[in-house]
Amino acid sequence: MSAFTVAGPLRTREPRAALRLFLGLDAVVTGANGLAYAVASGPLGRLLGIDSGLLLALGLGLLAYAAGVALIAARQEPPVLPVRAVVEINLAWAVMSLVALAVWFSPSTAGTVWIPMQALTVAGFAALQYTALRAMTKR
Repeated sequence: MSAFTVAGPLRTREPRAALRLFLGLDAVVTGANGLAYAVASGPLGRLLGIDSGLLLALGLGLLAYAAGVALIAARQEPPVLPVRAVVEINLAWAVMSLVALAVWFSPSTAGTVWIPMQALTVAGFAALQYTALRAMTKR
């Protein structure tokens, strides 16, 4: 029996496939998050202790971003500059999420757990994408 690890695709001889996988996963997770924020901004806002209008706007933005990341992931050869932009936007999102938690938001307990958790997830995608991009461009 074998166990799948997230780093497994990075060990492949084809880093382009790993990059496309990580971009695709990012698009799916971001799209699901955006859809939840957009469709259920009221209930999620109450659960997380965050303004529902802000969640709706974030949800719509995340849906657009996810669509863009999906388009990049669908390319046989993901272009370097757009991938770098995805990595940088992901890192900015992660940092700003933590800054917002510390400076602006007064979330519920669920929000206090959710915000850093999603920030770490996004930062993880950025790290995986950057590592795969580096491996791809070294060839």
